[in-house]
Amino acid sequence: MTAAPASRRAPSPAPLGFARALPFWMTVLTVPVAFLGAWAGGWAVFLLPLLTWGLFDLLDLAIGEDASNADPDAPVSRLFWYRLVTLVWWPLQALMVFGLVWYVPQSGLAVWEKVVLFFGLGIVAGAVGIVYAHELLHQRNRWERLLGDLLLAQVLYSHFRSEHLRVHHLWVGTPRDPVTARYGEGFHRFFRRVLRTCPPSAWRAERAFLARGGLSMWSLRNPFWLYGALQAAFLLLALILGGWQGLLLFVWQAAVAIWQLELVNYLEHYGLVRRHLGEGRYEPVRPHHSWNSAHKASNWFLINLQRHSDHHTKPDRRFPLLQSYPEDEAPQLPYGYPLMGVIALFPPLWRRVMNPRVRAWRARWYPDVTDWKPYNKGLTPLPGGAA
Repeated sequence: MTAAPASRRAPSPAPLGFARALPFWMTVLTVPVAFLGAWAGGWAVFLLPLLTWGLFDLLDLAIGEDASNADPDAPVSRLFWYRLVTLVWWPLQALMVFGLVWYVPQSGLAVWEKVVLFFGLGIVAGAVGIVYAHELLHQRNRWERLLGDLLLAQVLYSHFRSEHLRVHHLWVGTPRDPVTARYGEGFHRFFRRVLRTCPPSAWRAERAFLARGGLSMWSLRNPFWLYGALQAAFLLLALILGGWQGLLLFVWQAAVAIWQLELVNYLEHYGLVRRHLGEGRYEPVRPHHSWNSAHKASNWFLINLQRHSDHHTKPDRRFPLLQSYPEDEAPQLPYGYPLMGVIALFPPLWRRVMNPRVRAWRARWYPDVTDWKPYNKGLTPLPGGAA
């Protein structure tokens, strides 16, 4: 399926420019808020979770949706203010995380205050840092890709680059993609599964890629050497700046960031699968294989990640140019990703909200499929059986 003509989705292109880009810069507010929490202590350490989860959820409810689309062929020269926020984020995040790794162990904050403060840092590093890394790693500019690698290494999840580019985009909606959440699979079970299966999946994907060029995993072109070096350097820096307590706090924020990332991964494709065509082949990825949301504020926060169908259609399209699809072309979530993430933490509630939507999606797009059991279990269906 090709994308619908722009005239069907947006009669006139949305403007681009500084004023339109400014809301995406609200994430920068997390940096002074983090330092304020560390300096003031007490209930101020809850400001980061409230700012990230709470504020954007409230704004979503207050200002609603925005399905307007910019011209997808707009030149990069018109995107300066959009690109800039992704380019300056790594230095800001490094200052925030490592500044607090140095300050907090000697600050006199109580243990619970330190844990909550770095929990908030982890949310920022996951919901902002990794999302920005995702944007950067899809670009062709090597310096942008390096910034993406730095952001991932700072949360000790560098293999995400290999897994995402060499596995997820090829095999989304199939059993070969570990981060496509299965129908009925609760988030906590999903999280344990991806932690176990994604690193070896990324390793196998890079090994296969290098083998096609006649290279082994010992080659310097194996990105796992870079992943290991950057992660070791950041762990050492945390130890030098904050001692063992600083190192533990650094690892804690990384763990929270990973949890936050996989929570978003869980939402993006829950229960959506591609038709199996037999002999290990699947239909092409189409807009109806991703969950989307047009909620305005959470798209500011997540730099249009919720326009996920268009991202899979055009992976290197920069975030301000991602297109919103109507509901008859791509499934829509009832709320933005942040609030849906909270719902996903309670599997019975999640199933009550989402399973009827998945069943309606199946009836719309695959009315001929009568046996969904193999798809539900993440198994490759047999030709003539489930599909």
